[in-house]
Amino acid sequence: MKKLVAMVMAVLLLASMLVGCGAGGNDKNENGQTIVRVGNWPTKEGIDMDNILELKSRFEASNPDAVIEPDTWVFDRKTFYAKAAGGQLPTVYLAGFTEMPEIIASGYSADITDALKKYGLYDQINPVVLRTLTNDEGKVVAYPHSVSVMGLMVNVDLMEQAGLLEADGTPKQPKTWFEVVEFAKQIKEKTGKPGFVMPTANNSGGWLFTALAWSFGVDFMEKDADGKWQATFNTPEAAEALQFVKDMKWVHDILPANTLIDGTEWKKVFGTGGAGITFGAGDYPSRNLNSYGMDPNSVGMIAIPAGPKAHVSLLAGEVKGINSAATKDQIDATVRWLKMNQNPELTEDVKVNVAQKIATSKEKGQIVGLLGMDIWGNDAPSKKYADEEYTKNTNINLNHVRLYNEFAANPTCEVKPEEPVCCQELYKTLDACLQEVLTNKDADVVAVLEKANSDFQNNYLNNM
Repeated sequence: MKKLVAMVMAVLLLASMLVGCGAGGNDKNENGQTIVRVGNWPTKEGIDMDNILELKSRFEASNPDAVIEPDTWVFDRKTFYAKAAGGQLPTVYLAGFTEMPEIIASGYSADITDALKKYGLYDQINPVVLRTLTNDEGKVVAYPHSVSVMGLMVNVDLMEQAGLLEADGTPKQPKTWFEVVEFAKQIKEKTGKPGFVMPTANNSGGWLFTALAWSFGVDFMEKDADGKWQATFNTPEAAEALQFVKDMKWVHDILPANTLIDGTEWKKVFGTGGAGITFGAGDYPSRNLNSYGMDPNSVGMIAIPAGPKAHVSLLAGEVKGINSAATKDQIDATVRWLKMNQNPELTEDVKVNVAQKIATSKEKGQIVGLLGMDIWGNDAPSKKYADEEYTKNTNINLNHVRLYNEFAANPTCEVKPEEPVCCQELYKTLDACLQEVLTNKDADVVAVLEKANSDFQNNYLNNM
């Protein structure tokens, strides 16, 4: 027993030592400078590496009390919680909005409210974004990095051939999801190409289906009086939404022949001109389509249409989480580091960063001129400046994306964050629903959803 107790005490001591070696344990170097370990550091030589090294040099020159240390770790759910528990997270890391509810609940992202207020950032954050970054105690636990609101992406060339492009290059805007189907049928008839494409695997399909289903009046989960989460999508509204997708395949014939595709293949299908319309968030075409050789001027973006019960869109994006083991000095230095790159005020750093981003986008063959939603409010000087610069240096006909730019700046519908718990597990469950109805013409959508609702409850929500 004495040996067992000694072993347990040794393990606990080792764990505490490991935590001490994390962000909060070694927070100063030999010169007394505060260390900020920055995750997602580029691993390859190129323009991204050049840009961050230049930013590091400017930061350290103007902040002599701090030093930036690169960390190449990239967020992954499989390693995040082990690294966090072991005190091995970088001081600042990049994560998606999807992950934030669980990260907030686990307490692995620091409260940065005071630092945001100290540097005049708190009141400048887009209110829609701020809600996603705030915990139940009203504390902000992440720095906004990027944000986008879901719209529709269109192939301008196919839209023009189908008679769905105005003379000035503005794509016609479908007002409802049922009108999207009519547009897609017209594209298929005039061009022979599938009118619509969406993924159905690796959680991508379920993610996008939630945005569609919300507009049909679907509520996927709710918290009961005991504080437990209950799955609630075995409903007529959910059946109607799933039937809508099923009809795209078996009634309207507007989807590609292969409907079992993940997010990568989805991007490839659209990026190679294989479909006319799909879902698209603001950063999607800018970051993904150039790798398939799609001309930026062939891409258009429009607003999300309304469903039979609601007009609603999905809020997506990324944040910079700050390790909860970080000291007060590290939090302060990290916020200063982050605001060099993303600042609501118009500083010389902001001007340099905007110029670098435009140059990088053009070098990579990405769209310049797709503005979208911003992490800062519309009145932020840096946003106004960036919008002007992107517009002035555009490489596309801006009418191709005008409807989306206007929609994202001032959404005309409800904008919802992702579901509050077990997001990825929900998406996986919904993937299976989509795959079943798109491969089995005789699939009963009510039975499919009844099973999925039960599986999601028993396999995930009950085990939280």
